[in-house]
Amino acid sequence: MNIVLLGSPGVGKGTYAEKISKIYSIPQISTGDIFREAIKNETKVGLEAKSYMDKGELVPDEVTIKIVKERLEKDDCKNGFMLDGFPRTIAQADALSEISKIDKVLSFVADDEIIIDRLSGRRVCSECGRIFHVKNIPPKIEGICDICEGKLIQREDDKPESIKKRLDVYKKQTAPLIDYYKEKNILAEIDASKPIEKVDEIISDVRKALEE
Repeated sequence: MNIVLLGSPGVGKGTYAEKISKIYSIPQISTGDIFREAIKNETKVGLEAKSYMDKGELVPDEVTIKIVKERLEKDDCKNGFMLDGFPRTIAQADALSEISKIDKVLSFVADDEIIIDRLSGRRVCSECGRIFHVKNIPPKIEGICDICEGKLIQREDDKPESIKKRLDVYKKQTAPLIDYYKEKNILAEIDASKPIEKVDEIISDVRKALEE
């Protein structure tokens, strides 16, 4: 089964993707991982992407598409894959449809207020990088990491104003893709507003959508 994941920052996509990957025995592929792997392995297209990144420029669509195609041709994708972070534009979606047939697009949705609450409550250890949450995963001692006793900080992009901007950008970028896949009748919207302890309920909804 070939799946595309859509979902705004803070919607919990990474958590769901990890579980879906295990249930269906398909690789979870993010564009960030693909780029890192291609650059590390010094593939021709990886070096091409690196030349843009080194100059601080955006990697053009045609290069991104080549990297995705290269990754999807690997043996572990023979029985399916799950793409996270690609496509981001209609042009990329058109290119993807020529590379491989997409069976289902899962769009994880939650109200902005819920996402802002989730992300603005995140705290990161300045020493070891461990992530906590003031409500959901509180440290034993406020402001101190349980693991290394480093200071917990709030990242700039986890502050409410930054989150709102990130959500606005996501909506503008993704709205055309949602309409694109709705027209193809392969889009399923998944309610991701439930709290973290109800992840299994969300995964149950995902399984129903994938097995329809």
